[in-house]
Amino acid sequence: MPASPPSSPSTPPTRASAVGRLRAAGCVFAEDEAALLVAAARTAAELDALVERRVAGEPLEHVLGWAEFCGLRIAVDAGVFVPRRRTEFLVRLAVDLAAPGAVAVDLCCGSGAVGAALAAALGRVELHAVDVEPAAVACARRNLAPAGGRVYQGDLTEPLPATLRGRVDVLVANVPYVPTEAIGLMPPEARVHEPRAALDGGPDGLDVLRRVAAAAPRWLAPGGHLLIETGERQAPAALAAFAAHDLAPRVAHSDAVGATVVIGTRPVGSAGACGSAGSAPS
Repeated sequence: MPASPPSSPSTPPTRASAVGRLRAAGCVFAEDEAALLVAAARTAAELDALVERRVAGEPLEHVLGWAEFCGLRIAVDAGVFVPRRRTEFLVRLAVDLAAPGAVAVDLCCGSGAVGAALAAALGRVELHAVDVEPAAVACARRNLAPAGGRVYQGDLTEPLPATLRGRVDVLVANVPYVPTEAIGLMPPEARVHEPRAALDGGPDGLDVLRRVAAAAPRWLAPGGHLLIETGERQAPAALAAFAAHDLAPRVAHSDAVGATVVIGTRPVGSAGACGSAGSAPS
């Protein structure tokens, strides 16, 4: 069989060598990844550089600069949490509970993937998003700009405008829920290349979830919903945290994607939490 001609800007680079290098590095879906890298590369040299980054352990989404999520192409910069496919279950649940024109808040938004998917599904939404990481905020602003979303940098609900209090129909939060001691067991592409703050949920993985559950009642409209992704084994403790703050809780699970979401609803007629922005937990 004759050797393939060298790649050039006018000749699409072959993926054969890319597949071999990715497979040798332990990439389970080497052929699929190689196809994406070939499509992203304009020259053989560029393909080589992209493959090298992936072989070194960088997440594929960081190498490509985007991730597919709910049928959308979401920009994902280096150092930003990569949206997981299981989180699409959280989006589907939130869409079922919302309606066009809803007020939605995406906490711990990362790239803004959840908010972007909500806006795409609902068609019209007043969207606000928050993350503590500057790189995530910059990325989310790009992803949410087409939907007119506003993105704030800060700790959970702290930077949200006070005018949202009591008006939020759907509050979604893909909080960190990996127990601290389990961080070291995660794949290197996550624990090395994604921010620790997006992964570490404290001793039992529920520190941030509890803070969000405590803050949510003052932001939710009567009948509004809080949805948080968590681990299946953590669901009972998460349900208790929701109930402790007068949110009627239930749990939803998807075997198909291995996702668990706890949903809390602010009862109609409840007064919500009291307190000023300075004294209330964020």
